[in-house]
Amino acid sequence: MKTLLFVCVHNSGRSQMAEAFFNRLAMGRAQAFSAGTQPADNVNPAVSEAMREVGIDISGNKPRALTMDMVEKADRMITMGCGADARSVCPASFIETEDWALEDPHGKPIEEVRKIRDEVKRRVAKLVEEVAPK
Repeated sequence: MKTLLFVCVHNSGRSQMAEAFFNRLAMGRAQAFSAGTQPADNVNPAVSEAMREVGIDISGNKPRALTMDMVEKADRMITMGCGADARSVCPASFIETEDWALEDPHGKPIEEVRKIRDEVKRRVAKLVEEVAPK
C-alpha cells in the first residue's frame, strides 16, 4: 500500500486537510499522514470549521513534528505551499516530492479558508486517482 506524507510548516491547516481528504477518498487503498516543520499547538479553528462543513471532523487532530522516520516510510511527499511563503522552511528529502503552492489559511476569514479547502480537495482527489485508483 502506498503511503503519502503531506507537509507544511505548522501542520495546522493545509496538510491536515490534505491528510483527511486523502484518507477519506482513498478508502484504505493507500494512506496518508501529515506533519509540520514547526508544528502549531492545535489545528487552525477555521480549518476545523471548514472541514466540518464537508462532513470531516479534524478538531481532535494534533499537529505533529516532521521526522526523518516519517520521510523514510513515505512513498511520496507533498509539501504544501513551500515557495509560496518565503519564510517557510521546507524539508529536503530523498523520496519523490512535489510542492503544491497553496495559500496558508492562517489568519484568513472562513470564506478564504473554504476556497483553500476546496482546492486541497480537488488536488487530493486527482492524487488519489493517480496512486490508488479504484
